[in-house]
Amino acid sequence: MKQIALLGSTGSIGLSTLDVVRSDAASLGLFALVAHRKVRELAAQCHEFRPRLAVIADERLADEVDRSLFPRETELMFGESGIEHVVTHPEVNVVVSAIVGAAGLKGTWAAVQAGKRVALANKESLVVAGPLVTQAVKDHGAELLPVDSEHSAIFQCLACGRKDEIAKIHLTASGGPFRKASLEELRSVTVAQALAHPTWQMGPKITIDSATMMNKALEVIEARWLFDVPVEQLGVVVHPQSIVHSFVEYVDGSVIAQLSPPDMRLPIQYALSWPQRKMGPARKMNWEQSLSMEFSPPDLDRFPALRLGFEVARSGGGCGAVLNAANEVAVERFLKNDLKFMEIPRVCGEVLAAHTHSSHPSLDELLALDEWAREETRRWKA
Repeated sequence: MKQIALLGSTGSIGLSTLDVVRSDAASLGLFALVAHRKVRELAAQCHEFRPRLAVIADERLADEVDRSLFPRETELMFGESGIEHVVTHPEVNVVVSAIVGAAGLKGTWAAVQAGKRVALANKESLVVAGPLVTQAVKDHGAELLPVDSEHSAIFQCLACGRKDEIAKIHLTASGGPFRKASLEELRSVTVAQALAHPTWQMGPKITIDSATMMNKALEVIEARWLFDVPVEQLGVVVHPQSIVHSFVEYVDGSVIAQLSPPDMRLPIQYALSWPQRKMGPARKMNWEQSLSMEFSPPDLDRFPALRLGFEVARSGGGCGAVLNAANEVAVERFLKNDLKFMEIPRVCGEVLAAHTHSSHPSLDELLALDEWAREETRRWKA
């Protein structure tokens, strides 16, 4: 039985992971659950799955939590030290890194250094520290398997050819709720409108990122490091049905795509069971119904965040840390009605342009850049 440490158990990816574990209880066990501060939800999960360890990431709650909420056999821990203890534990085989944002980097980093298989849903780990993380994977014999639907699709498609046979990797994007909106309409987007994603059910931060297409920008950067390909071999195609999750074009003109209904349980299960494929809870295609699919190039004038993603993937260094941090704060400000929708990519671009570029920053330097970019974005005014 594979023993799993699930980081971010109360988020959307975490809940989908629990569904996958329920469907294959004979092969998958939960050794540890980690949540930020949803104590009662975490406690309920512990009563169902009986993990050995549970971690509340917000250590400020250590003196407030009623430990009687948790089963007696589950040891309760707090903060970054608790997360590090969980992901490096010798009985843990797989770490699902699903904490949202840059906060997930430290858990990914510790798991990789411990030589674990990491099912990576936290794209920010590679956006912020792609070269360092991928080198650590090689140095410590770890495995890094993608959980994002797009990167899981690419991972599967790449099994059909050699690296030197790749012509281009195409990430698909739903286009979010505003793919047909005019620039004038985009300038007046409300929080409620931006949170109404037409295809996926996600947390608020990722949903806003999808609306600005910053999510796709971050995925381009992630793909650059995860698959070790130059930016010129990466592209984005808008595909509103979210059936084709990405595709790889080979030099002979063949295009290999991965198709399935939009259901995160499929890429999660694939990362947990790889190299095997198993029956699971994810929805299946119904080929007895009519199906139409459309594809179009993205409009970089209406969605400038995507242009930033390609620029950062090309520049490397600390640019990913700066872009990601600025975006996280900008999204927070938008959700509080403190920024307009189109000001999100604007402030990200201005903070990115203002930072001092370093080609090969250390992890400590990246974390310092992250903090600097957050403070700059908090102070920014239109």
